[in-house]
Amino acid sequence: MNSKVKGMFSIPNKISVGGEGSVKPKELEVRPGGMLVQKRDSSSHQSSVSVPTIRVRVKYGSTYHEIRISSQASFGELKKMLADHTGLHPLDQKLTYRNMERDSKAYLDVARVKDGSKIVLVEDIASKERRCLEILKKAKMEKSSKSLSQISLEFDKFAEQVKALESTGSRGGKVQQMDVDNLTGLLMTSLVKLDELVVIGDLRLQKTMLERKVRKHIETLDAMKLQNKIPVKQQEHSKGKGPIAKQNEQMQENQKNLTAQMPMLLQQQRQAESVVFTTKWETFD
Repeated sequence: MNSKVKGMFSIPNKISVGGEGSVKPKELEVRPGGMLVQKRDSSSHQSSVSVPTIRVRVKYGSTYHEIRISSQASFGELKKMLADHTGLHPLDQKLTYRNMERDSKAYLDVARVKDGSKIVLVEDIASKERRCLEILKKAKMEKSSKSLSQISLEFDKFAEQVKALESTGSRGGKVQQMDVDNLTGLLMTSLVKLDELVVIGDLRLQKTMLERKVRKHIETLDAMKLQNKIPVKQQEHSKGKGPIAKQNEQMQENQKNLTAQMPMLLQQQRQAESVVFTTKWETFD
C-alpha cells in the first residue's frame, strides 16, 4: 500500500534540455503566454498522434458562423477562413474571445479555445481605413510612375531631333526655323506635364533630373533661334574675319555700286550739256 501511494505522489524524472534523449533547444519555442513548449512541425508526418479538429461558433453581427478548424491553428488562420464567409478582409477583422481581443499570431489551444467555443467577430474600422489609404497611395504611385515613364519616352524622341538639328548646324547647313519652333513647343508641353505631375518618394529625384534635361534642350533650341536671326556678314565676322577684311569688303562693295551708277551719271551729264540758255525773249501782243 505504501509503495502504491509513493508511486502516485512521486515526482517524475524531468527531461534535461540538450542531453541524450532530450529535447534540443532549437526545437523549443515560447508561446504568447510565456510558456516554453516544443515547436510544432507541420511538415512532419511521423507523429502518430492526430491533431483534433474543433468546431467554433463565430458571431458576426446577428449571424453565427460555424467553422471547423484545427485545435492548434492560429487566430490568423481562423480570420482567413472567416473572410470567405463574411467577406471581410483578414486585416479588417477583430476577434474577441473571453472578453479579450486575440492577436492573429496567437494559437487557439493556448487561448483554451475548445470545441463549441464562442468567438465574437467585429469589423476593425481603423485598420480598414489604413489599408484603404495604403491601397490608394500605392495606386497613385503606380499611376505617377507610369506617367513619368511616358513623358521620359517622349523626351527621348525629342532629344534625338534636337541632336539632329545641332548636327546640321555644326556642318554649316540651314536649320529651319519652323523645326526649331515645333520642337520648342513640344518640349515646353513636356515641361508643363512634369510640373503638374505629383510624385512621392524616389520618383521625385527622377522627375527633377528629367526637368533639368528638358530645360537644357530648350536652351539649346533658343540658341539656334538666335543664331538664325544673326545676318550672314556678322556670322562670318564671328567666325574669324577681322576689321581689315571687313573694310576691304566694304570698299569693294562701294566700288561695285559706283560702277553700276556710272552710265546713269554720264547720261545726266549729256542731257545737261544739250540744254541752251538764251536771254532773248519773244513777246506776244
